[in-house]
Amino acid sequence: MSTRVYGSLARIADFRNSNFDLQELPRPAWATGDYVEGEVVGAVTEFYHIEDRSGHMVRVEPGDWVVGALGSRAATLEGVGSWHDVDSSGAMHALTSAGLFGRFTSYSMLLPDPLRLKYRGHLCRNGHKVRMAQFASTSATHEFNVPTILLVGTSMSAGKTTTGRRVCKEFDRAGLFVIGSKLTGAGRYRDILSYLKTGATQIFDFVDAGLPSTIVPEAEYRAAIRPLLNHINDLQPDLLVAEAGASPLEPYNGAALTDELGDNVVCTILCASDPYAVVGVEQAFGLRPDLVTGPAAQTSAAVELVYKLSGLPAINILNPGAKDSFTQFLKNVPGIEHRAHRTGRTGGSYSTSDIVPSPNR
Repeated sequence: MSTRVYGSLARIADFRNSNFDLQELPRPAWATGDYVEGEVVGAVTEFYHIEDRSGHMVRVEPGDWVVGALGSRAATLEGVGSWHDVDSSGAMHALTSAGLFGRFTSYSMLLPDPLRLKYRGHLCRNGHKVRMAQFASTSATHEFNVPTILLVGTSMSAGKTTTGRRVCKEFDRAGLFVIGSKLTGAGRYRDILSYLKTGATQIFDFVDAGLPSTIVPEAEYRAAIRPLLNHINDLQPDLLVAEAGASPLEPYNGAALTDELGDNVVCTILCASDPYAVVGVEQAFGLRPDLVTGPAAQTSAAVELVYKLSGLPAINILNPGAKDSFTQFLKNVPGIEHRAHRTGRTGGSYSTSDIVPSPNR
Protein backbone atom coordinates (compact mmCIF):
# COMPACT_ATOMS: atom_id res chain seq x y z
CA MET A 1 0.00 0.00 0.00
CA SER A 2 1.36 3.44 -0.99
CA THR A 3 2.02 6.07 1.64
CA ARG A 4 1.02 9.66 0.85
CA VAL A 5 3.44 12.32 2.09
CA TYR A 6 2.67 16.03 1.96
CA GLY A 7 5.64 18.26 1.24
CA SER A 8 6.05 21.45 3.25
CA LEU A 9 4.78 23.53 0.30
CA ALA A 10 1.39 22.10 1.25
CA ARG A 11 1.55 23.49 4.81
CA ILE A 12 -0.60 26.50 3.94
CA ALA A 13 -3.38 24.31 2.49
CA ASP A 14 -6.10 22.33 4.26
CA PHE A 15 -5.42 18.96 2.65
CA ARG A 16 -6.56 15.69 4.10
CA ASN A 17 -6.66 12.39 2.29
CA SER A 18 -10.38 12.60 1.58
CA ASN A 19 -10.96 16.24 0.65
CA PHE A 20 -9.63 16.34 -2.91
CA ASP A 21 -9.72 14.37 -6.14
CA LEU A 22 -6.74 13.48 -8.28
CA GLN A 23 -7.10 14.28 -11.98
CA GLU A 24 -4.56 14.08 -14.78
CA LEU A 25 -4.57 17.40 -16.62
CA PRO A 26 -3.07 18.16 -20.06
CA ARG A 27 0.17 20.14 -20.08
CA PRO A 28 -1.44 23.38 -21.33
CA ALA A 29 -3.50 23.40 -18.11
CA TRP A 30 -0.42 23.29 -15.84
CA ALA A 31 0.85 26.42 -14.06
CA THR A 32 3.30 27.50 -11.38
CA GLY A 33 1.85 26.91 -7.93
CA ASP A 34 -0.50 24.05 -8.90
CA TYR A 35 -0.68 21.31 -6.29
CA VAL A 36 0.15 17.96 -7.87
CA GLU A 37 1.01 14.45 -6.75
CA GLY A 38 3.89 12.34 -7.94
CA GLU A 39 4.77 8.70 -7.38
CA VAL A 40 8.29 8.04 -6.15
CA VAL A 41 10.34 6.05 -8.69
CA GLY A 42 13.98 5.26 -9.38
CA ALA A 43 16.92 4.09 -7.29
CA VAL A 44 16.94 5.40 -3.73
CA THR A 45 19.68 7.88 -2.74
CA GLU A 46 20.18 10.05 0.33
CA PHE A 47 17.93 12.64 -1.33
CA TYR A 48 14.91 10.37 -1.09
CA HIS A 49 13.50 12.40 1.77
CA ILE A 50 10.64 14.89 1.81
CA GLU A 51 10.28 17.76 4.24
CA ASP A 52 6.74 17.43 5.62
CA ARG A 53 4.33 20.16 6.67
CA SER A 54 5.92 20.37 10.11
CA GLY A 55 9.43 20.67 8.73
CA HIS A 56 10.47 17.11 9.57
CA MET A 57 12.36 15.04 7.02
CA VAL A 58 10.47 11.89 5.99
CA ARG A 59 12.12 9.08 4.05
CA VAL A 60 10.20 7.97 0.97
CA GLU A 61 10.48 4.79 -1.06
CA PRO A 62 9.49 3.86 -4.64
CA GLY A 63 5.73 3.53 -4.80
CA ASP A 64 5.03 6.26 -2.23
CA TRP A 65 2.96 9.29 -3.26
CA VAL A 66 4.20 12.82 -2.63
CA VAL A 67 2.09 15.98 -2.75
CA GLY A 68 3.95 19.07 -3.87
CA ALA A 69 3.63 22.07 -6.18
CA LEU A 70 4.87 22.95 -9.65
CA GLY A 71 7.68 25.49 -9.72
CA SER A 72 11.20 26.40 -10.80
CA ARG A 73 14.65 26.51 -9.28
CA ALA A 74 18.00 27.96 -10.36
CA ALA A 75 20.49 26.95 -7.65
CA THR A 76 24.10 27.84 -8.40
CA LEU A 77 25.55 24.96 -6.37
CA GLU A 78 22.95 22.25 -6.83
CA GLY A 79 20.57 22.23 -9.78
CA VAL A 80 18.45 24.12 -12.29
CA GLY A 81 15.02 23.02 -13.49
CA SER A 82 11.35 23.80 -13.88
CA TRP A 83 7.96 22.22 -14.39
CA HIS A 84 8.14 23.70 -17.90
CA ASP A 85 10.76 21.04 -18.66
CA VAL A 86 8.51 18.09 -17.76
CA ASP A 87 7.72 16.20 -20.96
CA SER A 88 4.79 13.98 -21.95
CA SER A 89 6.22 11.05 -19.97
CA GLY A 90 5.42 12.85 -16.73
CA ALA A 91 8.92 12.22 -15.33
CA MET A 92 9.72 14.81 -12.65
CA HIS A 93 12.21 15.55 -9.88
CA ALA A 94 11.81 17.01 -6.43
CA LEU A 95 13.71 20.23 -7.05
CA THR A 96 13.78 20.76 -3.28
CA SER A 97 12.82 18.51 -0.39
CA ALA A 98 9.81 20.76 0.28
CA GLY A 99 7.99 19.25 -2.70
CA LEU A 100 8.94 21.76 -5.39
CA PHE A 101 8.29 19.72 -8.52
CA GLY A 102 9.79 20.08 -11.97
CA ARG A 103 12.54 18.50 -14.04
CA PHE A 104 16.23 19.23 -13.58
CA THR A 105 18.01 20.28 -16.76
CA SER A 106 21.35 21.00 -15.05
CA TYR A 107 22.54 19.24 -11.92
CA SER A 108 25.76 19.19 -9.89
CA MET A 109 27.87 16.10 -10.50
CA LEU A 110 29.04 16.34 -6.89
CA LEU A 111 25.61 15.39 -5.54
CA PRO A 112 23.71 12.07 -5.41
CA ASP A 113 20.88 11.60 -7.88
CA PRO A 114 17.80 13.65 -6.97
CA LEU A 115 14.45 12.20 -5.96
CA ARG A 116 12.58 11.05 -9.07
CA LEU A 117 8.81 11.06 -9.47
CA LYS A 118 6.16 10.28 -12.03
CA TYR A 119 3.22 12.65 -12.34
CA ARG A 120 -0.02 11.12 -11.03
CA GLY A 121 -2.29 14.11 -11.36
CA HIS A 122 -3.42 17.46 -10.04
CA LEU A 123 -5.24 17.88 -6.75
CA CYS A 124 -8.72 19.08 -7.69
CA ARG A 125 -11.94 20.12 -6.01
CA ASN A 126 -15.27 20.35 -7.81
CA GLY A 127 -13.47 19.89 -11.10
CA HIS A 128 -11.03 22.75 -10.51
CA LYS A 129 -7.34 22.39 -9.71
CA VAL A 130 -6.14 23.50 -6.28
CA ARG A 131 -3.43 26.14 -6.28
CA MET A 132 -1.14 27.63 -3.65
CA ALA A 133 -2.46 31.13 -4.31
CA GLN A 134 -5.85 30.09 -2.92
CA PHE A 135 -4.30 29.86 0.55
CA ALA A 136 -2.06 32.93 0.43
CA SER A 137 -1.93 35.48 3.26
CA THR A 138 -4.19 38.50 2.87
CA SER A 139 -4.55 41.87 4.53
CA ALA A 140 -7.27 44.50 4.58
CA THR A 141 -4.63 47.23 4.74
CA HIS A 142 -2.09 48.45 2.22
CA GLU A 143 0.79 49.62 4.33
CA PHE A 144 4.25 48.44 5.30
CA ASN A 145 6.47 50.47 7.62
CA VAL A 146 8.28 47.88 9.72
CA PRO A 147 12.01 48.50 10.37
CA THR A 148 13.76 45.74 8.45
CA ILE A 149 17.16 44.12 8.58
CA LEU A 150 17.78 42.71 5.11
CA LEU A 151 20.05 39.70 4.64
CA VAL A 152 21.41 39.15 1.15
CA GLY A 153 24.06 36.79 -0.14
CA THR A 154 26.57 36.40 -2.92
CA SER A 155 25.21 32.90 -3.59
CA MET A 156 23.37 30.07 -1.90
CA SER A 157 25.09 28.61 1.19
CA ALA A 158 26.71 31.95 1.98
CA GLY A 159 25.55 32.06 5.60
CA LYS A 160 22.32 34.06 5.36
CA THR A 161 20.22 31.80 7.56
CA THR A 162 22.98 31.42 10.14
CA THR A 163 23.32 35.20 10.32
CA GLY A 164 19.55 35.62 10.50
CA ARG A 165 19.34 33.27 13.45
CA ARG A 166 21.91 35.31 15.35
CA VAL A 167 20.10 38.55 14.57
CA CYS A 168 16.78 37.12 15.79
CA LYS A 169 18.43 35.85 18.95
CA GLU A 170 20.08 39.13 19.87
CA PHE A 171 16.98 41.27 19.34
CA ASP A 172 14.76 38.75 21.12
CA ARG A 173 17.09 38.92 24.12
CA ALA A 174 16.68 42.69 23.98
CA GLY A 175 12.92 42.26 24.43
CA LEU A 176 11.80 43.11 20.90
CA PHE A 177 8.94 41.53 18.97
CA VAL A 178 10.85 40.04 16.03
CA ILE A 179 9.37 38.46 12.92
CA GLY A 180 11.68 36.28 10.84
CA SER A 181 11.11 35.82 7.12
CA LYS A 182 12.55 34.45 3.92
CA LEU A 183 11.07 36.43 1.05
CA THR A 184 12.88 35.10 -2.01
CA GLY A 185 14.29 31.69 -2.92
CA ALA A 186 13.02 28.16 -3.49
CA GLY A 187 10.61 26.53 -1.05
CA ARG A 188 12.14 24.90 2.02
CA TYR A 189 10.69 25.28 5.50
CA ARG A 190 13.59 24.45 7.80
CA ASP A 191 15.44 27.72 7.21
CA ILE A 192 12.75 29.96 8.66
CA LEU A 193 11.79 27.35 11.25
CA SER A 194 15.26 27.87 12.68
CA TYR A 195 14.41 31.58 13.10
CA LEU A 196 11.44 30.56 15.24
CA LYS A 197 13.69 28.42 17.40
CA THR A 198 16.25 31.16 17.93
CA GLY A 199 14.22 34.23 18.78
CA ALA A 200 11.61 35.16 16.19
CA THR A 201 8.10 35.29 17.63
CA GLN A 202 6.52 34.55 14.26
CA ILE A 203 7.85 33.49 10.86
CA PHE A 204 6.73 33.87 7.25
CA ASP A 205 8.07 33.13 3.80
CA PHE A 206 7.02 33.40 0.19
CA VAL A 207 5.10 30.13 0.55
CA ASP A 208 2.72 32.09 2.78
CA ALA A 209 2.33 34.42 -0.21
CA GLY A 210 1.27 31.45 -2.36
CA LEU A 211 4.54 30.95 -4.24
CA PRO A 212 6.50 27.65 -4.48
CA SER A 213 9.61 29.65 -5.37
CA THR A 214 10.14 33.24 -6.40
CA ILE A 215 11.22 32.42 -9.94
CA VAL A 216 8.10 34.02 -11.39
CA PRO A 217 7.50 37.15 -13.48
CA GLU A 218 8.30 40.27 -11.46
CA ALA A 219 4.74 41.60 -11.56
CA GLU A 220 3.46 38.28 -10.23
CA TYR A 221 6.04 38.31 -7.43
CA ARG A 222 5.17 41.85 -6.38
CA ALA A 223 1.44 41.12 -6.42
CA ALA A 224 2.00 38.12 -4.15
CA ILE A 225 4.51 39.59 -1.70
CA ARG A 226 2.70 42.89 -1.01
CA PRO A 227 -0.26 41.33 0.85
CA LEU A 228 2.20 39.32 2.94
CA LEU A 229 4.18 42.44 3.85
CA ASN A 230 0.91 44.19 4.69
CA HIS A 231 -0.08 41.26 6.91
CA ILE A 232 3.27 41.44 8.70
CA ASN A 233 2.72 45.16 9.19
CA ASP A 234 -0.70 44.46 10.73
CA LEU A 235 1.02 42.41 13.44
CA GLN A 236 3.02 45.50 14.52
CA PRO A 237 6.42 43.87 15.12
CA ASP A 238 9.36 45.94 16.29
CA LEU A 239 11.57 44.41 13.64
CA LEU A 240 11.45 42.26 10.51
CA VAL A 241 14.47 40.10 9.73
CA ALA A 242 14.12 39.50 6.00
CA GLU A 243 16.29 36.93 4.27
CA ALA A 244 16.58 37.11 0.51
CA GLY A 245 17.40 33.60 -0.70
CA ALA A 246 20.18 33.15 -3.27
CA SER A 247 21.88 36.36 -4.47
CA PRO A 248 20.47 39.63 -5.87
CA LEU A 249 21.62 38.75 -9.40
CA GLU A 250 19.94 35.35 -9.58
CA PRO A 251 16.41 35.10 -11.06
CA TYR A 252 14.57 35.06 -7.73
CA ASN A 253 13.29 38.68 -7.75
CA GLY A 254 15.81 39.93 -5.20
CA ALA A 255 15.82 43.40 -6.76
CA ALA A 256 12.02 43.55 -6.64
CA LEU A 257 12.06 42.60 -2.96
CA THR A 258 14.57 45.33 -2.15
CA ASP A 259 12.36 47.82 -3.94
CA GLU A 260 9.22 46.63 -2.11
CA LEU A 261 10.92 46.98 1.28
CA GLY A 262 12.11 50.44 0.30
CA ASP A 263 13.23 52.87 2.99
CA ASN A 264 12.11 50.47 5.71
CA VAL A 265 15.47 48.71 5.38
CA VAL A 266 17.49 50.08 8.30
CA CYS A 267 20.42 47.70 7.90
CA THR A 268 21.74 45.42 5.15
CA ILE A 269 24.02 42.49 5.96
CA LEU A 270 25.82 40.84 3.07
CA CYS A 271 26.64 37.17 3.58
CA ALA A 272 29.49 36.44 1.22
CA SER A 273 31.22 33.28 0.03
CA ASP A 274 34.62 35.02 -0.19
CA PRO A 275 36.07 38.56 -0.03
CA TYR A 276 36.15 39.00 -3.80
CA ALA A 277 32.45 38.15 -4.04
CA VAL A 278 31.75 41.17 -1.83
CA VAL A 279 33.21 43.43 -4.49
CA GLY A 280 31.34 41.56 -7.21
CA VAL A 281 27.94 42.13 -5.62
CA GLU A 282 28.78 45.75 -4.84
CA GLN A 283 29.72 46.49 -8.44
CA ALA A 284 27.11 44.37 -10.20
CA PHE A 285 24.12 45.19 -8.00
CA GLY A 286 25.10 48.59 -6.64
CA LEU A 287 24.71 47.32 -3.07
CA ARG A 288 26.60 48.93 -0.22
CA PRO A 289 25.94 46.76 2.85
CA ASP A 290 26.52 47.78 6.46
CA LEU A 291 28.29 44.54 7.40
CA VAL A 292 29.77 41.42 5.81
CA THR A 293 29.40 37.96 7.36
CA GLY A 294 29.63 34.38 6.13
CA PRO A 295 32.63 32.45 4.77
CA ALA A 296 34.15 35.77 3.63
CA ALA A 297 34.78 36.53 7.31
CA GLN A 298 35.99 33.13 8.51
CA THR A 299 39.50 34.25 9.48
CA SER A 300 41.27 37.47 10.41
CA ALA A 301 42.98 37.38 7.01
CA ALA A 302 39.59 37.21 5.30
CA VAL A 303 38.24 40.07 7.40
CA GLU A 304 41.27 42.19 6.55
CA LEU A 305 40.92 41.40 2.85
CA VAL A 306 37.23 42.35 2.86
CA TYR A 307 38.16 45.72 4.32
CA LYS A 308 41.08 46.16 1.92
CA LEU A 309 38.92 45.41 -1.13
CA SER A 310 35.72 47.18 -0.10
CA GLY A 311 36.27 49.26 3.01
CA LEU A 312 33.50 47.30 4.74
CA PRO A 313 33.57 45.82 8.23
CA ALA A 314 33.25 42.04 8.50
CA ILE A 315 32.51 39.81 11.49
CA ASN A 316 32.84 36.06 11.86
CA ILE A 317 29.64 35.48 13.82
CA LEU A 318 30.58 31.82 14.40
CA ASN A 319 33.55 32.90 16.48
CA PRO A 320 32.53 33.17 20.16
CA GLY A 321 35.15 35.87 20.57
CA ALA A 322 33.30 38.06 18.05
CA LYS A 323 29.96 37.88 19.86
CA ASP A 324 30.38 41.22 21.61
CA SER A 325 31.33 42.93 18.35
CA PHE A 326 28.22 41.63 16.62
CA THR A 327 26.01 42.59 19.56
CA GLN A 328 27.46 46.09 19.53
CA PHE A 329 26.90 46.37 15.79
CA LEU A 330 23.23 45.48 16.23
CA LYS A 331 22.84 47.95 19.10
CA ASN A 332 23.80 50.69 16.67
CA VAL A 333 21.27 49.81 13.98
CA PRO A 334 19.13 52.93 13.50
CA GLY A 335 15.36 53.23 13.41
CA ILE A 336 14.39 50.37 15.68
CA GLU A 337 12.07 51.16 18.57
CA HIS A 338 11.20 48.62 21.24
CA ARG A 339 7.84 47.91 22.83
CA ALA A 340 9.01 45.90 25.82
CA HIS A 341 6.87 48.03 28.13
CA ARG A 342 3.79 46.90 26.19
CA THR A 343 4.73 43.26 25.67
CA GLY A 344 6.06 42.72 29.15
CA ARG A 345 9.16 41.06 27.78
CA THR A 346 12.55 41.57 29.35
CA GLY A 347 15.96 41.73 27.83
CA GLY A 348 18.79 39.31 28.26
CA SER A 349 22.43 40.37 28.23
CA TYR A 350 21.65 44.04 27.67
CA SER A 351 18.67 46.26 28.27
CA THR A 352 16.23 47.23 25.55
CA SER A 353 17.22 50.87 25.95
CA ASP A 354 20.69 49.93 24.75
CA ILE A 355 19.29 48.97 21.35
CA VAL A 356 18.19 52.53 20.61
CA PRO A 357 20.99 53.97 18.49
CA SER A 358 22.83 57.22 18.82
CA PRO A 359 21.26 59.94 16.66
CA ASN A 360 24.71 60.53 15.19
CA ARG A 361 24.88 57.17 13.42
